Amino acid sequence: MPVRPKPWLLVLAFLPRYFYNISIKQSNQISTKENLMNLIIQALHDIPAAQLKRLSDLTLATRTEQIGPHACRLVDAKPHDSIADYCHEHALDYGFVRPGQHLSDFGLVVMDMDSTLITIECIDEIADMYHLKPQVSAITEAAMRGEIDFAESLRRRVALLEGLEESALQRVYDERLQLSPGAEAMLAKLKEHGIRTLLVSGGFVYFTEKLKARLGLDFAHANTLEIVNGKLTGKVLGKILDAQGKADYLVHTREELELDGKQVIAMGDGANDLKMMSQASVSIAYHAKPVVRSQATYAFNFVGLDGLVTLFGG
Repeated sequence: MPVRPKPWLLVLAFLPRYFYNISIKQSNQISTKENLMNLIIQALHDIPAAQLKRLSDLTLATRTEQIGPHACRLVDAKPHDSIADYCHEHALDYGFVRPGQHLSDFGLVVMDMDSTLITIECIDEIADMYHLKPQVSAITEAAMRGEIDFAESLRRRVALLEGLEESALQRVYDERLQLSPGAEAMLAKLKEHGIRTLLVSGGFVYFTEKLKARLGLDFAHANTLEIVNGKLTGKVLGKILDAQGKADYLVHTREELELDGKQVIAMGDGANDLKMMSQASVSIAYHAKPVVRSQATYAFNFVGLDGLVTLFGG
């Protein structure tokens, strides 16, 4: 007569495989959950429901939440290759943000000045006072695209300004310099969270110091124009603050504040900002050149600087 195994032995033999399968299933569920992000969509206009529906379908989001007059959060969203083109086509800015990540997680925001914190390129406007804007702007654009070494481009541009009255700098500040949209709202929210601010520019101390005082920025660093007898000599004093110099000053300030790299955000628009932006855990390409947009964590192509607050929640 054959010996039948006892039922409890069969149960014991099955248990390891059962718990192994359960463990794998739970692990896969956790892994999938960890890959889910919140997709923040923002614009300068009302976002049509049909566009949000399309984005939700593409990302398999579980729900959509209104987080501002022109901003929404798509919860538990998965990245999709079509998102970037779709958003650009409909003038939407987007960003995938880790659930639970908040603006208050950061300790330092570093900003470029020209065409980032402010709307103009100061040197182009100075040149305009001397009827040299086309020549200077052409060099500026080439440098911003990364076609000319920044230090060399600055020397060339400043040389064209030789003999210009110092008063032209004040006229540019008074008559032409404007803050980028959303700048003051962003800075107010950063101060509310105790986040320090650094303005670091390949432009000029004349403007960065005025902005530092006006806006209550914590740090500022830039190049110094040589002025003799009330006129520009066409030279820059000391070592030119170039792309590497901007990156080095970010690191210096971060270390001075005893922060780690994960607590730093850097914002810029041109090729001269890329090294600086690479030193931050989050980089924002603000109305930037393609070479910058392609390498940044996020790109604000349409919204103002206060898009940073919307992105991470103020």
